[in-house]
Amino acid sequence: MSFGIYIHWPFCKSKCPYCDFNSHVSQSIDIELWRAAYLKSLAYGAGKTPDRIVESVFFGGGTPSLMPPDLVADILAAIQRHWRVANDWEVTLEANPTSFEIEKFEAFRAAGVNRVSIGVQSLYEGDLKFLGREHSPDQARFAISEAQKIFDRTSFDLIYARPNQTVEAWRRELDEALSLSKGHLSLYQLTIEKGTPFFTRHARKEFTIPEQDLAADLYDVTQEVLEQAGMPAYEVSNHAVLGQESRHNLIYWQYGEYLGIGPGAHGRVVLDGQRYSTRDHRAPDIWLERVSQTSNGLQGQEALTLEAQFQECLMMGMRLRDGVPVSRLEPFCGGNVFSLLDRKSYDHLVTGGVMEDMSFMQEKTLRTTPQGFKCLNAVLGYLLS
Repeated sequence: MSFGIYIHWPFCKSKCPYCDFNSHVSQSIDIELWRAAYLKSLAYGAGKTPDRIVESVFFGGGTPSLMPPDLVADILAAIQRHWRVANDWEVTLEANPTSFEIEKFEAFRAAGVNRVSIGVQSLYEGDLKFLGREHSPDQARFAISEAQKIFDRTSFDLIYARPNQTVEAWRRELDEALSLSKGHLSLYQLTIEKGTPFFTRHARKEFTIPEQDLAADLYDVTQEVLEQAGMPAYEVSNHAVLGQESRHNLIYWQYGEYLGIGPGAHGRVVLDGQRYSTRDHRAPDIWLERVSQTSNGLQGQEALTLEAQFQECLMMGMRLRDGVPVSRLEPFCGGNVFSLLDRKSYDHLVTGGVMEDMSFMQEKTLRTTPQGFKCLNAVLGYLLS
């Protein structure tokens, strides 16, 4: 089973108004305290999972490109001390395209990072201001270009279905994104999440986002443009040239194991044959205190039932365009997926043209049709009802 490690850096320079991630703005960060906590947490996790081979490490946040490169180097060195690592392991770091962070790219590469994911979000000045981003379109273009010179693999994010966005404007932006990209793009539809400034502003009708029909058109043109360019969706929001997929994220979607380290980090690990869901405490100060006292920042560790594992494996796997092989689900359902899925619901989805018919497949796989892929949440809700 594949195994990865997620490292959460919880700090940002400022909080974007659409973001509901566990991120915090802090004027003072004791780096040595955080260094000690990460290294202690890794040692604790290694004691629980000593026989794994680490295939990927992902530094997420927050804004991990604000981390000192020597801290990243120390974390990666600790991982190599505690575990065996794959010869071609993937080490991804999320970055923002500001000049301060671009200047550290070389140092991050020297620390062991071999892939960066850049939070561009838009290539238009007005939209960047609306999204609360601190970089300009030119800084984003420069960051992408510099990253491609330094790192083996790169990706960047864009957000669509923004206020007043038209299909024609999005098509132009996608064309430019493709001209800048070297194999991987993450394209997310803007959603209004509770607890964010956007939620309050949207409720006050300070702005509107595209209606459902226009949002669907924006999705359709995304698929059309990216497929024609040889970068189809391999997951709901992620597009890649064959071989450029995010290996770390594939661990999540293919229901592998991953250790979550840092405030609010989640994990899935198998201990003595039982899969557990883990989560670290969200608050940075409390996380630090718990690590200091107990060597880990865990807030909870839950043994997952076979049915819960079946549902997680199904929901994660069907986010992939290839779907989820029935063989991956069978250990959680006694070898019969329809003991936990309603056969009539499945047949209805097949008849309705949103699920593919397994009876014609050599390797039985649960996956949607392209039409079903665009309404995946509804399909899953019906399939699991």
